Amino acid sequence: MTTPEPVETEESYKRYAKKINGLMLGKLMVIAVLMFGFGYGLVPLYKKICELTGSNVLSTQESSAATAVRNTQVDTSRYVTVEFDANAQGPWRFRPTVNSVRVHPGEMANVVYEVVNKEARAINAQAIPSYAPQEAASYFKKVECFCFKQQTLGPNEARQMPVAFYVDPNLPKNVTTITLSYTFFEVGLPAKTASN
Repeated sequence: MTTPEPVETEESYKRYAKKINGLMLGKLMVIAVLMFGFGYGLVPLYKKICELTGSNVLSTQESSAATAVRNTQVDTSRYVTVEFDANAQGPWRFRPTVNSVRVHPGEMANVVYEVVNKEARAINAQAIPSYAPQEAASYFKKVECFCFKQQTLGPNEARQMPVAFYVDPNLPKNVTTITLSYTFFEVGLPAKTASN
């Protein structure tokens, strides 16, 4: 007489599958934790490698002022005094907030001009720069200036307008002072009527 082969029951198969799935989930969780730890540990390791190799891009180490990167375009061997002047041709008050600044050629500088519209109407205006001595004009480089475009001033509006500039290091050595003068005038004057 032969013995019948044991038949797995559905219940035992479910227990076996649950056990296998639990083990797989546990293994995946351990792998995920290890991967996160490895990724987290790479940051200080990478910083240390950068410090040792000198590429130091991500290092938070503070550099001293002596080793800081300097702008090599700045001529620190001399100073140029830049004086500011303002002329108003219209119903406003127009002036620089400082009379002069002392800069090294190649060094960026900022000044502010103030304008106040004294009329109860909006006015379109434009500023035109001039320089003294005249030869300095080609060495005076404006990066930002209210003179680049027309300004519309509202009724009784006050505004501060910046000028960012540098003096070209190739400025002749005999030029030690530059005067920047702006004339601020109204543009688009209304036409006069016959009764005026």
